[in-house]
Amino acid sequence: MPKLMTVVLAALLLAACSSVDPAVYRDQTPKLDLFGYFDGGVDAWGHFADRSGEVVKRFKVAIRGRVENDQLVLEEDFRYSDGTTSRRVWTITRSGNGRYRGTAADVVGEARGIVSGNALHWSYVLALEVDGTTWNLDVDDWMYLQDERVMLNKSVMRKFGVRVGEVILAFRRRD
Repeated sequence: MPKLMTVVLAALLLAACSSVDPAVYRDQTPKLDLFGYFDGGVDAWGHFADRSGEVVKRFKVAIRGRVENDQLVLEEDFRYSDGTTSRRVWTITRSGNGRYRGTAADVVGEARGIVSGNALHWSYVLALEVDGTTWNLDVDDWMYLQDERVMLNKSVMRKFGVRVGEVILAFRRRD
């Protein structure tokens, strides 16, 4: 048993140390202006895959963003492949030096983010209800601006350091 415990602890430590430093993207273009990109209308399409990689739910998101008093408010309306809907409202605040803080009803505490070049990296805890139980999941969330209209997103969710799933999204700014 002690040998198994050592292997498990080593795997958890390795998983916790595997995040990329956002600074590696500092020279990538186009430069991401987070408030500018989301100010107005954005559509997104995505899916959630479980830890085995099986897609278990697809969705479309209509996003309306507006800048108010130096904060970005994002109203996200989700429509899932099973016909259900949900809504998340983010309030994002600039912290200086490319850093951001964000809050939403299903985010525990604050999300912390940093923009570097064309990339945004968010870290936060998401309270996700599954079959009547709320799971607090650690989210490692990356967005990459491709051009002035398209951004790609990959979010990996973990519980106790163990990967439980991921969300893949493609955003497109409306004109």
